[in-house]
Amino acid sequence: MDSESKTAQQDPEPHAPRRRGWRRWAMDTRPLRRPAYRRLWGSTIVTAVGSQLTAVAVPKQIYDITGSSAWVGAASLAGLVPLIVFALWGGAIADTMDRRKLLLITNSGIAVTSLLFWLQAFTGLESVAALMVLLAVQQAFWGLNAPARNASIARLVPEDELPAANALGSTVMQTGQVAGPLLAGALIPVVGLPELYLVDALALCVTVWAVYRLPSLPPLGTAARRAGVKEIAAGFRYISGHTVLLLSFLADIIAMVLGMPRALFPQLAAQTYAPYGEGLALGLLFAAIPIGAVLGGLFSGTFSRARRHGWMVIGSVVVWGAAITGFGVSGNLWVGVAFLAVAGVADMVSMVFRGAILLSAATDEMRGRMQGVFTVVVAGGPRLADVLHGTAGSAFGPRTAVAGGGLLVVALMLALAAAVPALRRYRV
Repeated sequence: MDSESKTAQQDPEPHAPRRRGWRRWAMDTRPLRRPAYRRLWGSTIVTAVGSQLTAVAVPKQIYDITGSSAWVGAASLAGLVPLIVFALWGGAIADTMDRRKLLLITNSGIAVTSLLFWLQAFTGLESVAALMVLLAVQQAFWGLNAPARNASIARLVPEDELPAANALGSTVMQTGQVAGPLLAGALIPVVGLPELYLVDALALCVTVWAVYRLPSLPPLGTAARRAGVKEIAAGFRYISGHTVLLLSFLADIIAMVLGMPRALFPQLAAQTYAPYGEGLALGLLFAAIPIGAVLGGLFSGTFSRARRHGWMVIGSVVVWGAAITGFGVSGNLWVGVAFLAVAGVADMVSMVFRGAILLSAATDEMRGRMQGVFTVVVAGGPRLADVLHGTAGSAFGPRTAVAGGGLLVVALMLALAAAVPALRRYRV
């Protein structure tokens, strides 16, 4: 971590007593003692649920207009392309300007977009083209926002609290992925679909206020002065020259591309788990990984103080692969859900320490670009997995495709760890 950030974020309680009893297992909340991080995290609580309301409302509205799942898939692609482009560019911008200012601009843009979503639904426009344009604009703003938000954490908490800070943020986001769709399903029959967009827009106003109260986060002295293609390319060169950063990205690609089986959940629910009820099975399969991640976050005190970050990434990816393999060979719904929940815990551990490595191993003038690449990997990996698993499931059957993918995750992660020692040796 750069010396300026370390000096600015000295722990006010450097000799805090070691937690005893059950408290050492619970979530490590030390970062919440810091007002600036607490404001950033508090804004995430509000938007984690609100953003999921829009995430449910957009495909629901498109399907209501067209009656076609193909259009729903096309809309997802329309959002992915600007997300990738603007996440890479946004990472470069985050390294050249005050990150607080960038967060204010982008959160305001997302709020205005949510308001426009509400307006088109309220007026009954029923235009798929308008929805896809708004979705593309929203994802572009989110791509600009995410690198700045994530890169700011290292300026708000000291290095030894980065895993705890990442666990707090990831737990909130995973909770939103569980609670948001459930709340959307409950609200649509009561208040109607347009109001979901309006609730999201109002929640984003709270986020803008919280970000406004953050301290200024200007670039440090050695930061780049421009944010063009040259600076984005410099970020990729930086990754290639820092093996531990490259390995952290490869670990996520291995886990998500080869081991994320969500594209096969509908087929498994309709065939393998049909005796349990297709609707029940489908809901449990989609909810199991986020629920496991939330549980992992709630008990993150068991791992957030670990110093061997590299081994934590390796171990969590191996456990993820083993759990996915167990899910693939299981013919019992409840056993399969249990395996997916274990995979969710492992995914949480992996997210926490991969995020900590990106924030601690990179210098501040490169953190925005590292987070931009991280955003692309996190968003793109599962979508590539959908294509891969969908194809493999059709060719070999869903359970074989899932179990085979899990075994490949374990084998490739262990081979990578054995061949390149940098990740094994990384610690703080």
